[in-house]
Amino acid sequence: MTRGTPRQRLWSLQHRYSAYLFVLPFAAVFCAFFLYPLAQSVVLSLFRSVGPRQSRFVGLDNYGFLLRDPLFWLSVANTVLFTVLFLILQVPLSLGLAMLLNSERIWFRDVLRFAFFASYMVGNVFVAVIFMVLLAQRTGLVNRAIAGVLPSVGSEINWRGDARFAMPAVVLAALWLSMGQAMIYFLAALQAVDRDLYEAAAVDGAGRWARFRHVTLPGIRPVLLYLVLVGTIYALQLFELPYVFFQGFGPRFAGMTVVGYLFMNGFLAGDIGYAAAAGWVLFVLISIVAFVQLKAGGATREF
Repeated sequence: MTRGTPRQRLWSLQHRYSAYLFVLPFAAVFCAFFLYPLAQSVVLSLFRSVGPRQSRFVGLDNYGFLLRDPLFWLSVANTVLFTVLFLILQVPLSLGLAMLLNSERIWFRDVLRFAFFASYMVGNVFVAVIFMVLLAQRTGLVNRAIAGVLPSVGSEINWRGDARFAMPAVVLAALWLSMGQAMIYFLAALQAVDRDLYEAAAVDGAGRWARFRHVTLPGIRPVLLYLVLVGTIYALQLFELPYVFFQGFGPRFAGMTVVGYLFMNGFLAGDIGYAAAAGWVLFVLISIVAFVQLKAGGATREF
């Protein structure tokens, strides 16, 4: 009996703490690489930095100066403009492409699906380089196509040098990059809609638009909300694509986004504390927009 007592105690300890021991590696990694940097960035945003070794405590002055800086609000306006244009075009175009490739009357559907999705795998930097060539003034394929269709416009559109065309050029590149990925999600959602619902709606006399409105849209609603949310977060975090495309921030800073503003102050100017403050403002902006979208879409009622 006495020999069994230590074993019983050991078994009791194992039974009580084994779950914590299994979770410990994840908790250690999570604290070291997520919680600690997150807390450090909050502290860092309260300092003004001059290089990596010199910093001075300024409290909330970084946030105050940030909200008074016209260049910051210009970057916010550029980001919001890109987000609105991107979502207005990407969601319906991707859905239309998915519905087209879901039709049995289209030949080589699998090949076309892969072709449209392949652009998503190349990344932002590669797409920016491609569109530097496609949108080149006079010699670019897009300008030459516009000149062929609209001779009055010609091929002199300066996508990279004219502030009016800066953000539309970035939107075109982002659409080419992301439409295939959104199409795959929509395609999976469309194939999951019960076909009996379409047959029942057709028997009741519903036309194509009525079937799309009352059967297709409710069936793909969760995926639609997801893609709008993910697309919004992608748009608000945009940086590499315009920065590489313009080789900087574009004419009159027309290509500067909020993350570009953060990069300019943190890595070009060397004020890491001010960049941390800009990062937290971006985090608050993304959180508010995401909550509003989920609330408007009714996703919060499911929790």
